[in-house]
Amino acid sequence: MTRMLEAERKFTEHRGLLHAVAYRVLGSVTEAEDVVQDAWLRWSRVDVAAVADAEGYLVRVATRLAIDRLRSARVRRESYVGPWLPEPMLTLPDVAENVVLADSVSTAMLLVLEILSPTERAVFVLSEAFGYSNAEIAHFVGRSPATVRQIAHRARKAVEERRHRYDTDPVTRQQATERFLAACLGGDLESLLAVLAPDVTMVSDGGGLTGAPRKPIHGHEYVARAIVILSRRMPAGSHAQVLQVNGAPGIVVRSGRTPVLAITLHLLDGAIKTVHVVSNPEKLAGVAP
Repeated sequence: MTRMLEAERKFTEHRGLLHAVAYRVLGSVTEAEDVVQDAWLRWSRVDVAAVADAEGYLVRVATRLAIDRLRSARVRRESYVGPWLPEPMLTLPDVAENVVLADSVSTAMLLVLEILSPTERAVFVLSEAFGYSNAEIAHFVGRSPATVRQIAHRARKAVEERRHRYDTDPVTRQQATERFLAACLGGDLESLLAVLAPDVTMVSDGGGLTGAPRKPIHGHEYVARAIVILSRRMPAGSHAQVLQVNGAPGIVVRSGRTPVLAITLHLLDGAIKTVHVVSNPEKLAGVAP
């Protein structure tokens, strides 16, 4: 009993870290939770007293489980209906205050990471978001430090070539999100046009389970009209709220306690450049109360 209690104590101490790593590797809240659960099952079967570095052991297990799951997930995504977006997740204010952590969990960055192989993605996340050394990462992924150094260099170069530079000022993002929500609630087309960049793009992920557009929408007039239509289709009695989603202000719409929509916005020079909308009910567990 004492051994099991000690195992639970040490696992609980690192549970948040394991979920954070798995989520950034997978872009899925539910998959990350499965990884944490599988990691616990493995941890519960080892002699905890013989493990000198509990964090290193658990991160290695979670990383390898996440890499395996990502390989399977990418096969399943080949038949996904419409655009695929990462599962949105509520985050604490302290994540938004840390530029590195906020960037690593943003939907924009998670989408960029999709270009990497599973191992490249894990190495990039462990290095850039969590600051592990090449030697530590080598132990986690089962490669030599020299190989990890090469993988990390290749991953950074690929990410830098494809990432978009968005506004990071939290006050600007908060104000733009609030103006966007007010315009949506009022069905005010002109107010929406005022906060959208002329070349804005809206990407909607309904997974074929909702009426979400199955192709990205480009241009502020088309996006504004699509958002007005979307606002009118919300269930009666639904409630929209500005919350911290993926490290920045976002919008969550709930019907009762059930989330039906999550929106994340990305700004450039104060105007909304990209709108990510997730309405797939199977991908909204991370924004539930």
